[in-house]
Amino acid sequence: MSTNHQDQILVHLKNGKTLSQAEAIHHFDCYRLSAVIKRLRIAGHDIVTHHEPNLNGKGTHARYELKVVQS
Repeated sequence: MSTNHQDQILVHLKNGKTLSQAEAIHHFDCYRLSAVIKRLRIAGHDIVTHHEPNLNGKGTHARYELKVVQS
């Protein structure tokens, strides 16, 4: 059974992991992570964006994390 990027990324985030664009390409062959995150947010998932400095010291990139709901 094949799963789409949206399902794969949601499972990854639900497992308490964060995800950057470079990691999405490496793990899921997903080149449109921001679009997937937008669809997940529209579906009601509370995903926060953290801006991290790039390794070369120039600029930042996004890292996404699913906010855990306290019960």
